[in-house]
Amino acid sequence: MENQRQLRAHVVDLLRGGNAHMPFDEAIADVPEALINRRPPNVDYTFWHLIEHLRLTQLDLLNYVTNADYREPAWPAEYWPAQDAQTTKTGWEASIAAFRQDLEAFIAIIADETTDLFAVVPSHAEHTILREALILADHNAYHIGELAILRQVERGWGADHTA
Repeated sequence: MENQRQLRAHVVDLLRGGNAHMPFDEAIADVPEALINRRPPNVDYTFWHLIEHLRLTQLDLLNYVTNADYREPAWPAEYWPAQDAQTTKTGWEASIAAFRQDLEAFIAIIADETTDLFAVVPSHAEHTILREALILADHNAYHIGELAILRQVERGWGADHTA
């Protein structure tokens, strides 16, 4: 039982960020509004596109672990906004809020001691809840790191930031 609690705590910590990688909230803190719809050099998407990709992928994984009638979204159309799509500061903030809300919903599943982390997801007999949580943490860490690097490329960190 203690091992289960430790495993849950480790997975929750991994999902929240920190330790070996930057947390989401640090990566998006005080992003200059001028960057939201900017495409960094040699990048096919904007800062907001990256946030939306994180949100859409995370929502997909949340649906995957909770919905027996899960339907896989079309790749890449339903995992990224349209290349020419732009947003406002309000849209940016809405994307961030939805990302946080879905992350907390996923974390609640992992933290719930009644959740069997090794149980299969309702729509796939070979994939476990733990597997999907680790995929989510990996995917988020990758793109949050990418966001931080793109901010550095675009000089989007304040003078007080040390990367």
